[in-house]
Amino acid sequence: MRILILATLISFNLYHANAQTDSTTQNLNEVIIQENRIQIPFSKQSRNISVITKPQIETTPARSLQEVLAFVPGVDVRQRGVTGVQADIGIRGGSFNQTLMLLNGIKLTDPQTGHHMMNIPVPLINIDRVEVLKGPASRIFGQNAYAGAINIITELSDQKSLRVQGYAGDFGMKGLNFAGSLPSGKYKQNLSISYDDSNGHWYNSDYQVSNIFYEGGLDLNDNHSLRGMIAYTDRSFGANGFYTSAFPDQWESLQTTLGALSHTYTQNRFKLNSRAYWRRNKDEYRLRRNEPSFYQNFHTSDIYAIELNGSYESKIGTTGFGAEVRQEKIESNNLGNHERVLAGLFLEHLIQLGSKTDLRAGVYSNYYNDYGWKHFPGLELGFQASEEIRLYSGYGKSFRIPTYTDLYYVGPTNIGNPDLQPEQAQNFEIGAKWTKAGLFAELVYFSRNTDNLIEWVRPDANTPWQPQNFNEVRFNGIEAAFTYRWQRRSSMLQLKELMLSYNYIDASLVNQPGVETRYAFTALRNQIIGGFLVGLGSKTELNTKMRYVERISQDPYFLLDMRLDYNRIGKLGFFAEASNMTNTDYIEAGTVQMPGRWFRAGFMINLDYDK
Repeated sequence: MRILILATLISFNLYHANAQTDSTTQNLNEVIIQENRIQIPFSKQSRNISVITKPQIETTPARSLQEVLAFVPGVDVRQRGVTGVQADIGIRGGSFNQTLMLLNGIKLTDPQTGHHMMNIPVPLINIDRVEVLKGPASRIFGQNAYAGAINIITELSDQKSLRVQGYAGDFGMKGLNFAGSLPSGKYKQNLSISYDDSNGHWYNSDYQVSNIFYEGGLDLNDNHSLRGMIAYTDRSFGANGFYTSAFPDQWESLQTTLGALSHTYTQNRFKLNSRAYWRRNKDEYRLRRNEPSFYQNFHTSDIYAIELNGSYESKIGTTGFGAEVRQEKIESNNLGNHERVLAGLFLEHLIQLGSKTDLRAGVYSNYYNDYGWKHFPGLELGFQASEEIRLYSGYGKSFRIPTYTDLYYVGPTNIGNPDLQPEQAQNFEIGAKWTKAGLFAELVYFSRNTDNLIEWVRPDANTPWQPQNFNEVRFNGIEAAFTYRWQRRSSMLQLKELMLSYNYIDASLVNQPGVETRYAFTALRNQIIGGFLVGLGSKTELNTKMRYVERISQDPYFLLDMRLDYNRIGKLGFFAEASNMTNTDYIEAGTVQMPGRWFRAGFMINLDYDK
């Protein structure tokens, strides 16, 4: 009721605003992929990259970034409950520890555990686009970008605006999101706040999630600019089945803080960005929610980092370079108190070989005070066969050091292994892209040969899980994707977007007699994603999304989701969403039974003001 009252009050002021324009006409080929150093347009990339634009985020039947990512080909999202209150993200058969999350190029790694990678302190309403790089990204971002990387991009606007969204739905869920842009002279700034909660879809699955995100930027002159951000997320939730089915009363509370300040210097063909950031994650975990004395963990991890990234364009191509120093600390009543220092050096070069061929090669060298120097070489070769067709191939080495949970955790159902060795892999891919007008198609084959794969195992159900190293594990896969976007037409019924993708992964890891594995055999084997966006008149849109998911050792399942928007880009709009319309019985992670058919509906207010 309070949400409806707020919508009514704000609507009285709509006459002050100008109509918002949709950005669906944006040419994706012109989007510059943000890799901190050498920046290349999407159309010239010799990698398998998916870009999720703002209109796609807005029209997807989803209340969280985790749910949006579930519709990206090759990305495996394993949610524990609705709206992704806790979710693991894997790419190309990789685990949640092998995917690197970034926010505007800032690494959101957590030394405690990869389960916290998705503690993103940015409301969905404030995300401009998401870039998903599939395959080894260690050469670009360093360790943890083992199987891929996901970069969340926000943008500073020079126009005053206000956006409000509210919704309510099944399981007592409700939420309110606010995002405002208030530039003042040369200073641009955004503020966004969100709150979501629910009673949960089954016993002990309630949650409360709050986010606040502030970002500011100042162009000092033509050569110098400053940008800073501070963000905070607080999420508490019942964790029935999240980590073990033996204790249905689990509960967890997480608070993540992120602060960053950067300076960019640009002079002709030279660009240099310096950045410092700090990330803190506090984790309170109870095995019995209302009986903390039975078993309780407190973890506080801090990351302090300084980065220097630059590029220089010369007659012989573009050179990228960089350096970083990062300190990771943890204070824990379970894991103990630990500290490690990581340093990295980066160098790469992009050169044109004739009019149609380009080569990009480089190396990222990291130093770890526990493991010494490690080097991640890689290269990509691209051939522009025609204006529409691009062929590419690439090689890269990836690396991941164990988390503190991997090494030191002690509990009734999980025990760490201090003798673990880092994971490393050799990666190869070859692919082709076809782009013409609104059509985009891609076909990719990839291979990842892993040494010392870290996997949690146990001999029987009465023994705690413990991580071990597995040697020579190979992943082979094929990815095929097709998307067509029609230009806006004047007919009452119009098909705006059609997409279909298929991903297949074969893993050589053999289930050993007498040993049960926890994550490896839940990786994707077959994944089919389809969808179409239909326009009904000038103000109504219907988006239908379908997923077929088959994991290596689990039963396959099919999901159908839909979203209906009215006046989405207007001053006052409304939407309705339905998830799992087929009422499928399925599990994505742990032993959490996902909900059957469920619904939610809400409103959005978009106000753009003249400068």
